Amino acid sequence: MTNSLIKTEDYRLITPYWCNRFLLYKGQTRSKAEWYEGMFNGYISPISEIQLYIGAGLIEFKKFDCNVMTLGYPKSTDTERILKLEHKGIELRVGNPKWGADSDKLYFVIKHGAVLD
Repeated sequence: MTNSLIKTEDYRLITPYWCNRFLLYKGQTRSKAEWYEGMFNGYISPISEIQLYIGAGLIEFKKFDCNVMTLGYPKSTDTERILKLEHKGIELRVGNPKWGADSDKLYFVIKHGAVLD
């Protein structure tokens, strides 16, 4: 569905791993351990805290040139199994259950645009 542009977004859980991949804190990268200590320590919901920090300008989403989707772990020359899509941004919100998201859970939502060469 992604390849045919029917599915225009993908979902990632809000975990220290994905925070490390998608977010900057005060313009700087943090390690997974720093995200865990700072947000996932059990004192406050990481989702609420991330939303507050985004609103306050302390956390921002990293900038990406494109979204690369792969089927397994292909060689770089195996273009049949690599799909490059225009990056249309990342949001923190509920996903579409028809595309695999739980209807009551917030995700990092990666938005796709046109297929790139």
